[in-house]
Amino acid sequence: MDGWMDGWMDGESPQLLYMLTFCYRNRIPSDTMRCSIRRGIITSVGIGFLWLLITLKTPRETEDVQNVMAFKGQEDSYGKRKDVRLLEGWQNHTFQYIKTIQQRRKTWLTVGISSVPRPDQSGLLYTLVSLFCASSKIEQKRLTVLVHLAHSDLTGLRETIAHISTLFSPQILSGKLLLIHAPSDAYRTTDDTRKEAHRGEFYSKRNRDHAFLMSFAAKLSEYFLLLEDNVLCAPNFITHIHWKVDTMRSNPWVLLEFSNMGFLGKLFHSRDLPLLAHFLLLFYKEKPLDRLIPHFRTLLAQKNPILCRPFLFYHRFSYYTSNDSQKATPVQKKNPYGPDNPPAAIFTDMKVFDVHFPWKAYTLDESFFWTQNVSAGNHLTVILKHPANLSRVQVLTGTIVDGKHALEKGQVELGYDPEGMPQYCTSFALLVHLLEGQVNQEIFKSMGYDVSCVRLVVKANQVGGLIIRHIYLWEENPKDMEAAQSWR
Repeated sequence: MDGWMDGWMDGESPQLLYMLTFCYRNRIPSDTMRCSIRRGIITSVGIGFLWLLITLKTPRETEDVQNVMAFKGQEDSYGKRKDVRLLEGWQNHTFQYIKTIQQRRKTWLTVGISSVPRPDQSGLLYTLVSLFCASSKIEQKRLTVLVHLAHSDLTGLRETIAHISTLFSPQILSGKLLLIHAPSDAYRTTDDTRKEAHRGEFYSKRNRDHAFLMSFAAKLSEYFLLLEDNVLCAPNFITHIHWKVDTMRSNPWVLLEFSNMGFLGKLFHSRDLPLLAHFLLLFYKEKPLDRLIPHFRTLLAQKNPILCRPFLFYHRFSYYTSNDSQKATPVQKKNPYGPDNPPAAIFTDMKVFDVHFPWKAYTLDESFFWTQNVSAGNHLTVILKHPANLSRVQVLTGTIVDGKHALEKGQVELGYDPEGMPQYCTSFALLVHLLEGQVNQEIFKSMGYDVSCVRLVVKANQVGGLIIRHIYLWEENPKDMEAAQSWR
């Protein structure tokens, strides 16, 4: 393994891959049979060499000494828990390959995705299709898509590379799509990983995966957009982002957010990526990525988040509908990463019109609840058939593209101690206020235990239409957690 990596570090393989690409794109015309044979050989060899794009480690040096000093206090507070070996071991392992890649023309935007194996193997492919289909030819000239295949199973990795190479060979050969993979020795041993899993720190690998991704992307373009591997993109999202960046030229910023879902749709200056990668490696065991990023933002002196409407990126959930046709208690099977939405009844005192009924806000498809002219105190309440231990709640209101008809002022509450027939909760606790008509909130275990109701409450009169697209609930279920962990 070491000898293979040493050969790879000499930079021969990337150069050969680029030679193959050059020959493929500039082949000398000849008779039809000869061209077909040549094309077949070059495509096969090209796919084989894509398999070799697997050596990436994070450089230790950063470009901003003052910002590094800002982290010194953080390092002291976590001094006993950080893994210094991780920082010392990841140095200059892909210098030749990165140098070769960076000789290409620098683009305006790099879209970075770190992908892990999932039950729904099509998620990454759908995301790549959405990225390129939502971009015009002119926009794609400004775009580089960088995918970190964070697979631990080499057989699955080969299959994924083969699928991507078959569907996106023009994008790969033109340099618009780059595939990378971290070496196995960058991660801890199996025993250490099991100890981390036992403590519930499954996000630590995800943080390191993204540190690899960001380190590699640092000099590919001027800006870096972080996405997940199962999302849908709004049409012409590059033009929207470019316009927003232009309007912000007079206002310094560290992070622009084009989605309010976790770390999806976060835009950075590429010059900040080495520092962010270093930050993730320092504290990869402390918090999930979506909590570390806001902390990084504040350390670089941007106190408040900058949400950019309309939101341009949304999660794509894949489900298999069951035979249960009861409208009040929709039950659908899904992968471990999607919402659970346990059986429930939905009640509201808002106006109800034909077609768009209240229960449609709780389904796992693309239907929604539509009403109008709501008043302060109106509510839509989900009453669970059985008390559940919830770990996360997501509420989405308004249209997908432009955010129209969103709930302007509202809050989400958790209810307990159900009584009566039909049941109703006798006590409620405030979970979170809506921000821009959206909520994506994790729940502390002490608050998420034995929840019987989830209530969306209107806090101010609102004239006109209101769309409640989705109310998503995630359960803290041991079996689901075990299934999800096996895929990470």
